Amino acid sequence: MGDGSVMRGKGLRICTDSFDIKDVVLLLIRLIIIKYELICTVHEDRSRFRIYISKASMKSLSTIVKPHMTPSMLYKLGI
Repeated sequence: MGDGSVMRGKGLRICTDSFDIKDVVLLLIRLIIIKYELICTVHEDRSRFRIYISKASMKSLSTIVKPHMTPSMLYKLGI
C-alpha cells in the first residue's frame, strides 16, 4: 500500500521493478486478468516493467482492494 503504486492519469501503475518481464506478464498480469477480470498492460520505464491498470478497470479495482486499505492510503485509488 505504502510504496509501489500510484495513480497515473485515470488508471493505476503498480511498480513491479523487482520482477523480470516474464514474471510480470506470465504470473502477475495473467493472475490479474483471469482472477479479477481487470484490463491491464505492461509499461516499461527505464528497463523496469510495471503493470498499468486501465481507467476502465478502476471501479472494479477499488471495489476489490478498498476493504483492505487503510483510510490514509485511499488517495492512491483516487478516493
